[in-house]
Amino acid sequence: MIDDRTQAGETVILHRNPKSGHCHRVELMLRFLEIPYRTHDLDMANGAHKAPDYLAISPLGQVPAIEQGEVALADSNAICSYLVHRHGDAGAWLGRTPLEAAQVQRWLSIAAGEIAAGPCAARLATVFGATLDHDAAKARSHALFKMIEAHLDGREWLAAERPTLADVAGYSYIAHAPEGGVSLRPYPGIRAWLSRIEGLANFIPMERSPTLA
Repeated sequence: MIDDRTQAGETVILHRNPKSGHCHRVELMLRFLEIPYRTHDLDMANGAHKAPDYLAISPLGQVPAIEQGEVALADSNAICSYLVHRHGDAGAWLGRTPLEAAQVQRWLSIAAGEIAAGPCAARLATVFGATLDHDAAKARSHALFKMIEAHLDGREWLAAERPTLADVAGYSYIAHAPEGGVSLRPYPGIRAWLSRIEGLANFIPMERSPTLA
């Protein structure tokens, strides 16, 4: 279904790596908002993300990036915020009150900080062969997960009494933490939260890699 605020010819093009949690974060938002889109998988192994035409879209040569009409935008959290403001109920996803908005922003910061340095980094080492301190990334992951597990005690969602961008931003790398050797077995609250996200209408899973834990 095409949102009546999406003009003809403005289908979103999502430039991605299908195994990237940052890219999956954007694809989840596109699905939840029912925005028409098509994917373009970059051949990053052969440097497609460093080609001049792609650098014009994503100056740091990173995925994801989107194009929609005359709009070109990189950075997963920025893209999700743009999509919500343009096509969705911004208050529902970004916070209806100052406190909700602050809580969502806090979790976006955690996604860019502790999640990136923990489960994302651990998975980069095992799935993509990145030269990282895998043990340190796993330790950061468990420290973070203990905090999230406690936070979810008595809660269904991270930032409000409904799913918000905080949950979308946190989902992909936490759900795929076992691919980085970080077990989710000790965290029943997190596993229940992941299941709630997976039960949302239009949810789409990310491609899985072999599980180490």
